[in-house]
Amino acid sequence: MGEAATALRGELRQLVADRIPADFLGAFTDDPADLAVAQQFCADLAERGLLCAAWPEEFGGRGGSVWEQTVVREEMWAHHEPRGAQYMGVNWVGPTIMRHGTPEQQSAHLPPIARGEVIWCQGFSEPEAGSDLASLRTTARPDDDGWLVSGQKIWTSYATMAQWCFLLARTSTEERKQQGLTIFLVPMSAVGITVRPIRAMMGPHHLNELFFDDLRVTEADVLGEVGQGWKVVQEVLAFERVGIARYARCERLLRAAPEILADGWEAAPAQLRDRWARMLVHCRRARLLAYKVVSMQSQDRVAPSDAAAYRIAVTRLDQDSAEVLTELADHIDPAAEGPRVNWFRRAVADHWKYSQAATIASGSIEMQRVLLSRAMLEAR
Repeated sequence: MGEAATALRGELRQLVADRIPADFLGAFTDDPADLAVAQQFCADLAERGLLCAAWPEEFGGRGGSVWEQTVVREEMWAHHEPRGAQYMGVNWVGPTIMRHGTPEQQSAHLPPIARGEVIWCQGFSEPEAGSDLASLRTTARPDDDGWLVSGQKIWTSYATMAQWCFLLARTSTEERKQQGLTIFLVPMSAVGITVRPIRAMMGPHHLNELFFDDLRVTEADVLGEVGQGWKVVQEVLAFERVGIARYARCERLLRAAPEILADGWEAAPAQLRDRWARMLVHCRRARLLAYKVVSMQSQDRVAPSDAAAYRIAVTRLDQDSAEVLTELADHIDPAAEGPRVNWFRRAVADHWKYSQAATIASGSIEMQRVLLSRAMLEAR
């Protein structure tokens, strides 16, 4: 990655140690203080130009390399994402607006993202269109100088706190369902949007329903070309899937296990320690697959199949490592206490909880296998 990336990793770890409580397990808990910590930390990163390290300076970044941005991504996920919901705007909303937005959209949206001042949500999945996203039914019908949007979205993370929505709707009916889809950049304060939270074990803000009742949008709200939204979505999903560095958190927890178990490490079953070692190998595999996608994206060669290969590997890693870590936690001396031990127990339980949705969120693992299989067949 180079010396600059190595120095950045050290800077980020020191910043996390100085600003983030040792027992921090994410911004979206039942304790409002955790969200406040994340919001302040975003401001700290932005002040140093680190929130969007690889963005051009004109858009609020510091013009760093994609590998520097990858370091930021890895360190944030390793430490339970102290940026809160910002990864969505940073990892794919912003880059997509850079590639497809008008100058007016770029100047309006990119600087606030780089400053950590705005949260985005994603209006994609619907009750009848989850993994098969192109089957969506939310419709934007022509009206005067724009459209009226009606329909429903579901599983929309951060909708209760977001200021903007990256919305996909059908503007025309074509022979292929992937055609006739359009992306709109919509303020969540607009008349015609209703948010309904969905209670889940992952905590507040993660899952919501969105309802659109004649939401008015105009030509200025369209990202890219009308009817060509599917092409943009394919890029978006590739950026999104590689933007979640789950392997970094898995590796941090796995490497902490021998220290936490102390004398109990050698007493743990040999087969369990073998599985632990295998999980570290899988962490490296997922990391290298991510780096392949990052390298291709830096050359403007976005390959959904490569993003799918990474996604398959990292979501399986998420779930398999959670099982190994849970079993290892059972071998901690019951009398062992202290901040590190207590952190490990809570972090492992939190990791297991989130891992249960890993193979469904951002496109199910079955759909990733279909994408990868098709690419392999076409290459033969």
